[in-house]
Amino acid sequence: MAGLRLGPLLRYTDGSSATVWVETSRPCTAEVRCADGARGAARTFRVADHHYALVQVDGLTPGTTTAYEVLLDGTRVWPLPDSPFPPSAIRTLPGDDDGDVRVAFGSCRWAAPPADGSDPVGPDALDALATRVAADPEGERPDVLLLLGDQVYADETSDATRRWLAARRNLEEPPGSGVADYEEYTHLYYESWLDPSIRWLLSTVPSCMIFDDHDVIDDWNTSAAWLTDMRATPWWRKRLLSGLMSYWVYQHLGNLSPGELAADPVYAAVREASDGTDVLHAFAARADADATTARWSYRRDFGRVRLVMVDSRAARVLDEDSRAMLDPGEAAWVREQVLDGRETYDHLLIGTSLPWLLPHLVHDAEGWDAALCRGERGARWARLGEKVRRGADLEHWAAFPDSFAELAELIAEAGSGPDAPATVCVLSGDVHHAYLAEPSWPERGPDARVVQLVCSPVHNSVPLSIRLAFRAGWTAAARVLGRGLARHGRLSRPPVRWRRTGGPWFGNQLMTLVLRERAARLRLEEARAVRDGRPRLRTVTERELSR
Repeated sequence: MAGLRLGPLLRYTDGSSATVWVETSRPCTAEVRCADGARGAARTFRVADHHYALVQVDGLTPGTTTAYEVLLDGTRVWPLPDSPFPPSAIRTLPGDDDGDVRVAFGSCRWAAPPADGSDPVGPDALDALATRVAADPEGERPDVLLLLGDQVYADETSDATRRWLAARRNLEEPPGSGVADYEEYTHLYYESWLDPSIRWLLSTVPSCMIFDDHDVIDDWNTSAAWLTDMRATPWWRKRLLSGLMSYWVYQHLGNLSPGELAADPVYAAVREASDGTDVLHAFAARADADATTARWSYRRDFGRVRLVMVDSRAARVLDEDSRAMLDPGEAAWVREQVLDGRETYDHLLIGTSLPWLLPHLVHDAEGWDAALCRGERGARWARLGEKVRRGADLEHWAAFPDSFAELAELIAEAGSGPDAPATVCVLSGDVHHAYLAEPSWPERGPDARVVQLVCSPVHNSVPLSIRLAFRAGWTAAARVLGRGLARHGRLSRPPVRWRRTGGPWFGNQLMTLVLRERAARLRLEEARAVRDGRPRLRTVTERELSR
């Protein structure tokens, strides 16, 4: 009899359809049956001796909530017996586009289960969200949960995972306690998504995901020199290809609409094969050799809210003379998705794991370092620049000055004119704290209100050095120092100025946008431990974002 190893995860939803992802113990037919009569079924596909299905559910009614169950070969496997949680449910978007759209987001969730019952990095914000939604299933819940990177940590494993790895191989040999292959990646997802609260939450709140560096390794694709060094190691290729393969299976497929899945040749080939491992391995190898052969970015529309999720890692151009956050094809695709049918959306969300607007000192330091690395001050400074880049993690949008300026130009164009949206929000994580920043243009700026919203971590530690650096980075003294670095690097002025309008806030946290017609409201919440042992979300700040 087939068993449910992981999932279900509710992924794509719209007004009439949804996709539900599962991992099973053996080949079978996975079926989703809804209380309102809607249903769907799919045969599992196989990758590296693991079995998966992405079930498309059709016939749903817009603006409704319906409970569902999962069956494998006709036997019900979800909900679990004696589950303390309410039934998992699919809530569809309203068909008239008049209701609220609630978008919750965050990044950086280290999912290590504490062995002694305590949590070394504090209460998990997703656990706290699960507690709230479970307590009031008919009440407020996100229409979508955006996970903006570092869903798993391939390079920073827990004590429990290290013990599991040590039973497989010698941890004294590279890559040590980091994951080495596809099987070890599956273990990370089990550790992260089998937590009962997280498993239930992801079964009932739709999710969109994008990777960041720790999904593969810290500072992934920092520079061409970094990549050359990594490719010289004996373990890197297997780690990277396994990371891309597992990301495709566990995260990427669920980001796609049914129409996009139907048009995806890799998905079709994997499903048609008796064992799709070789097909997926070849796809990952092509993506490693030529990033333009794979697109991890995607677009989603939630009524009159548009999300363009941007791949800030794998689409980079790393040659110092043409360094860019996005290759030309990817940049053109992002531009097309942002500008296409502007009259059809009131709010534009640009998801990118890395913040666009940083504290001024950090921004100037990254631009200065990029100038040194491309040889602005000669070979000796270039070597120093590469060391500083890696040591200080200087690889955000500011480290790609042309890309930073191009994104500013695109945002200004999208936010201007009679069809402009009410807001343009850049959603990011990565930096293990939260803040708000707002840009201004030297001449007349866009009609839309533009805001950088950063929320991180969902569940991770916040070193004192980060707290001090990011607090100091916004100060007047830091701006003076930054201007000095910019002059040394012979940098031109950025096309926008910006100021911090909220934060920094530290802790395990989530942001939620509530979007209705042309109004937008932001809430930041922090996870707090309470006496009953279940974490709760406490509101840190609320802001009106629309003009």
